[in-house]
Formats: sequence, structure tokens, C-alpha cells
Amino acid sequence: MPKLSARVGRIDASGIRRIFDLAKSLKDPINLSIGQPDFAVPEQVKDAACAAIRADRNTYTQTQGIPELRAQLQAEEKSFTGRTWNDQETLVTSGVSGGLFLALCALVDDGDEVLIPDPYFVMYKHLVNLFGGRPVFLDTYASDFLIDPERLERAITPRTRLLLLNSPANPTGRIAPRANLEAVAAVCRRHGITVLSDEIYRSFAYAPMTSMAELYEDTVVLAGHSKAFGMTGWRLGYACGAAAVIQAMTKVQQYSFVCAPSVTQYAALACPQVDMTAHHDAYRRKRDLVVGILSRRFELAPPDGAFYLWAKAPAGHTGTSFVEKAIANNCLIIPGGVFSERDSHFRICYTVPDERLRAGAELLCRLAD
Repeated sequence: MPKLSARVGRIDASGIRRIFDLAKSLKDPINLSIGQPDFAVPEQVKDAACAAIRADRNTYTQTQGIPELRAQLQAEEKSFTGRTWNDQETLVTSGVSGGLFLALCALVDDGDEVLIPDPYFVMYKHLVNLFGGRPVFLDTYASDFLIDPERLERAITPRTRLLLLNSPANPTGRIAPRANLEAVAAVCRRHGITVLSDEIYRSFAYAPMTSMAELYEDTVVLAGHSKAFGMTGWRLGYACGAAAVIQAMTKVQQYSFVCAPSVTQYAALACPQVDMTAHHDAYRRKRDLVVGILSRRFELAPPDGAFYLWAKAPAGHTGTSFVEKAIANNCLIIPGGVFSERDSHFRICYTVPDERLRAGAELLCRLAD
């Protein structure tokens, strides 16, 4: 029997994947568990991908990404955040997950502390552990799922290296208001803390959204195309930040991912030609539909963006026990313990047809009763 590394032992299999595996055993479940859009990749982007394949653009690209795409991303970031990033400060990655991997590898040493607001995206704590860091969780339940600047200040020690920020957030759907980000930035500035700002859901913002990069100079932005254009399997993201950080990430990418998928990079050049407003507005309406139903029986986090709802399990249930009850009734949702150090909530994803969404929400209400 091969001996596995201690590093691999620091991480667990994803609880979300276990739900996906369970879904295969159910007959036509109401599946509110899958965190990806249900709309197709736009035809213009598909055509651009096919054209790239036929033009034999199937080889490795530069590790940092093709120049045309980096220039496009820099223009988009300038428009969105007001910041100007140059080629040394821009890296095309294999999804935002790939960007997280590279950034944590480049920034975290053994024993370094990484501040993670709780609830959190499932990957955060496991990647920190993988690279030898120590996750330090900032409980946000009492502060409306926003970072409390005073709690943040108290959590910082001489070993604190990074703050992981996710807005709009998975799993809560919360967008950090500008004033809150300004207060968080002030604390990080006083202590020299780098912010890793995961903004993959910025296209699904139903309230005003500010990027941390606008407010704090020591921010590494991670964003991408996969959610906004329904390209989750195409694995395309990017990072913008200080040249020293981005060059370190690029060096790691040379010896890991090599480059982001070449065809996907060329296909993404067509993305600015596509208006995705109708799709994103449809998700706003889905959000309103499901909130209107679930708020009758459940306490919900404010769903400002992304396409998730974070709901408190009804009295007498943990998040896990209520999810088990839902699954027994052919409805798939995710227990909150996957995303949190607590087991009091559950997450649903509302990227399903309206009739399925309504049926699932009404079923959950009946189970709560």
C-alpha cells in the first residue's frame, strides 16, 4: 500500500461532491445543489472556440496568457475598479480555483495564519491547510454575514498573512457594502495584511458592488468568465495584483497548470461582444421568487448577489439533519457544515427552471412545518 503524503491528509473530500454522488441514486430529484449557471455558453463564444480549434490554436500559450486576452482583461478591470494593471500584474489562470491555488502557494508559508470569514467557500480552508497555513475563522453570523472590523482587528497576530474575501459570496449571497470594505481595508492597512479578493460572482450583483481593489492597494483580485458566461467547465479565470505576487504565481503556474486552456483563452476574446444582461436579470427574478417563498418559514441571509440562498434550519434540526430530511423527500440541498464551522444552516442554489425552483421551495417549507 503506497504511503500518502501528510499534506493530502490535511484535506477532506468535498461534502458537495458527496451530494452530487447521492443525486445519481435518486430518480429525477429537485436539484438545488449545483453551483453553476443553467444557461448555455453564448453562440458567439462557442463559434470563437471552434474557430480557434480549426485555426490550430491548440498548443500551449504563454504561461501568463495570450497578450490579446490580458489586454482585454486589463481594460475591463480599469472600467470596473478604476485601477490600471500592466502585463506584469495580470495572469490568466485555470479558473478562479486555479488562481486561489497559485496565490496561496505563492503567499502562504508553513504556520502562516489566513483569516477566513465564516461561512466560506468550501475550497478556502482546505487549500490553506494543503499549503501548510492555519485557517483562522472570523464568525460573521452575528454581523449580518459581513466582516466585523473590530473582530478582524482582534484576530490578527504576528503570524497573520492574508485575508480571504468573497463578495458576492458563496454560500451566503452577501455583498459587502462599500463602507464595510473601507473599514476592513483600514484594519488590513494598519497591519500590512494582503487581501485575496474572490470576485467570481461580480456579474451577479443585485445590489451595488465595490471591488476591494478600489479601496486597498495590497489586494489580489481573482475573477473570471466561467460563471458569467456559463463556461464553468472551460476553466478560465484571471488574477490582478502587485507584480511581485503575480510573477510568483506565474512561476508556480509554469510548473503546475503550465497555462490556462488555449482554446478557452481565444474563445474569451468574444465575450465582450455578448450581452448577458437577460440571463443575469433572470437570476435576479429567481432570487426574488425563492426568497418570497422561503422567507415564510426560514431565516435567510440577505441575498445580494451570486445565485445562492443561505437559510437557517428550522427549530429542532441541524443543517445536516434537515438536509437529510430534504434528500429523503427527493430534494437536493447542501448542509451548512460544508461551508462553515457551524452546522446550523443549509445552502440552496436557484439556477434551475422556475417551476422546479417553486416546487423545491414549497417542499422545503412543508418539511419545515
